[in-house]
Amino acid sequence: MSPVTPVNVAPLTPLAQRFILHFGEMGSRWGINRTVGQIYALLYVSAKPLNADEIAESLSFSRSNVSMGLKELQSWRLVKLLHKPNDRREYFEPPKDIWDIFKALLEERRRREVEPTLSMLRDALLETPSNETDVIAQERMREMYNLIELSSSWFDDVQRLSPETLASLMKMGSTVKKLIDVGETVRDTFRFGRNVEDTATDKDK
Repeated sequence: MSPVTPVNVAPLTPLAQRFILHFGEMGSRWGINRTVGQIYALLYVSAKPLNADEIAESLSFSRSNVSMGLKELQSWRLVKLLHKPNDRREYFEPPKDIWDIFKALLEERRRREVEPTLSMLRDALLETPSNETDVIAQERMREMYNLIELSSSWFDDVQRLSPETLASLMKMGSTVKKLIDVGETVRDTFRFGRNVEDTATDKDK
């Protein structure tokens, strides 16, 4: 039998503890349980990749709970598996770029929550309504489908942006709305001009 490698981990600082506990509380609101949230938070603030034993020791979790939590995080693509030379243990770390983490969270939420809803709505809209009640219900479903589909298309566009472009877009803030308002004003002015020309043409006739 191979000797058991001792686990030597530094105790968590009060700052790290506060962050980890808060992340665990918030995890349930983002679709992950408290244990998974705390494991992720520990890996995020850790200065180096950690193995399952180190995670269990730091958080006082059972080894089995840590293993299940790591599998969940891997399914969300929020942790990466690493190996070290002459060490058969598996180590884990989060993506280094915060934007990759942000996009992975959004992508997984869409896959788990948005896409099933879109699929259900597509099936519902293919049905032929048999009464007035279903006609109204189907029209409202179509409105919901169009909005979700538009948001999903926008998300696809955002996923293709570089982190630098994403940061610049977010920093624009209210400037984006101002640009949209200017565009609408120009469009309305153009329409008004066309209407005036059409009215003058009709009078000449």
